Amino acid sequence: MTINADLRILSRAESTAAVPLVSPAGAGILHLGLGSFHRAHQAVYTAAALQASGGEWGIIGVASRSRSIVDALHAQDFLYSVATIAPGSTSLMIPGVHTDAFVGAEQPERVVAQIADPGIRIVTLTVTENGYSYSPATQHLDLDDETVRADLRGGAPRSMIGQLARGLQARASAGGAPITILSCDNLSANGAHTEKLVREFLHELPGSEGVDALAFLGRAVSFPSSMVDRIVPATTTEMRTRVSALLGARDDIPVPAEPFTMWAIEDRFAGGRPAWEAGGAVFTDEVGRYEQMKVRLLNGTHSLIAYLGALSGVGTIPEAIGLDGIESAARAVLRDEYEPSIEVPSGVDIRAYESELFERWANSALGHRTSQVGTDGSVKLRQRIPEPALLVLRDGGMPHLIALTVAGYLSCIAPLPGFDPGLHAAAMTDGARERLAGFAATARNGRELAQRVIGELHLFGDELGSQDAFIARVGELVDIIQRRGVDAAIGDAVSSSRTTTSSRTSAEELQP
Repeated sequence: MTINADLRILSRAESTAAVPLVSPAGAGILHLGLGSFHRAHQAVYTAAALQASGGEWGIIGVASRSRSIVDALHAQDFLYSVATIAPGSTSLMIPGVHTDAFVGAEQPERVVAQIADPGIRIVTLTVTENGYSYSPATQHLDLDDETVRADLRGGAPRSMIGQLARGLQARASAGGAPITILSCDNLSANGAHTEKLVREFLHELPGSEGVDALAFLGRAVSFPSSMVDRIVPATTTEMRTRVSALLGARDDIPVPAEPFTMWAIEDRFAGGRPAWEAGGAVFTDEVGRYEQMKVRLLNGTHSLIAYLGALSGVGTIPEAIGLDGIESAARAVLRDEYEPSIEVPSGVDIRAYESELFERWANSALGHRTSQVGTDGSVKLRQRIPEPALLVLRDGGMPHLIALTVAGYLSCIAPLPGFDPGLHAAAMTDGARERLAGFAATARNGRELAQRVIGELHLFGDELGSQDAFIARVGELVDIIQRRGVDAAIGDAVSSSRTTTSSRTSAEELQP
């Protein structure tokens, strides 16, 4: 039994495929970051667009380093299934939009060549916050990064920003067909951020080497911002077995995903675009508002749930949100500390959105792991917590639940001597873990650890690093977690938050 034939037949069966298999006329999109999220999000929207309007919008996928997905896609004729999972039901679809795939680390010169190819009209990105080679402290290109420095010296570029810059440089030299670079990562104003980093790279090239490419950027390249939202947990052996049984054929790379999906995009495309609205994408000039809503209400609260859940000894987000204390903390941080910092997009019912968030987190069939959500907190939290926390602090309050989020993060990644955060915390990966663990090893208490990480290292930015009261509160909660347990820290933070909120409400009611 060959999976290629089986998937092609099954994809046309009404009971199996929510969207019929499409056959792109050609590849017009290069995607950097061939992970599960892309395959359950952009690929699905592109399948809907091709089904509705056709066009040469097939996708060439580029994995950063791993061969496993690339090899499996080649073996399966670039077909795989997306399993949409809800309690009591699983539905399958086969996007069928990929036309090729390769590993960028093995063929960096091909990445450049594909960006230069006039047939490619859009480059989409899901490389995570870590993939942009910038300094969180300065928000500029990290010129101390050895990979960036090597890319500036010449040769086949290894960094994503270097590949974009060198690819656009080659495209400009070849005649300069218009192209769009579309970031789909959780970065503030991700389009403008990406453009800034590419321009900085080109400005750093010696002499006049980057001049033509910079001029090309000005006349023929667009960098729209976008916001993406869908929970896509890691694929497990059990999921592979389950999906293959439903298909009646073997699929080594199915992607599980929740029913909810959202994509908000600025409609600025230099060389055209697929009809992504056919899949439900929203084209809007309020991407920043959608981004705030998602990064803070969803992602910020998600981080709190993950760290508290891991410290409570539970392995999944549904298990964590099912604990009364964690649910109370999540509702408090979302409503009292994150919501005041956002501008709600036009037409969005914020109460309905919040209610849906808790339904999504409680999706026990999905099994999103606390260790996966808690990974890379040093980068993720930098995007999520500073502005909301500072807003509360400037108003004379204390963001107790954001402080608890940071305390939970530190307790998971850099526990104080003698404290065991458990196996779910140990499974979290973080580029800053080794350095933070060094701070924790010599810290006498939570306050000292918080001071080193937030106040001296400025892990969450310069301004939050100067807020002594916030640092002290984080340290206090770290000590409570270590000495009395995570439940005591949750109770302390939630109780303090209620007192602060009640006092603020009373003061507002007394104002004339």
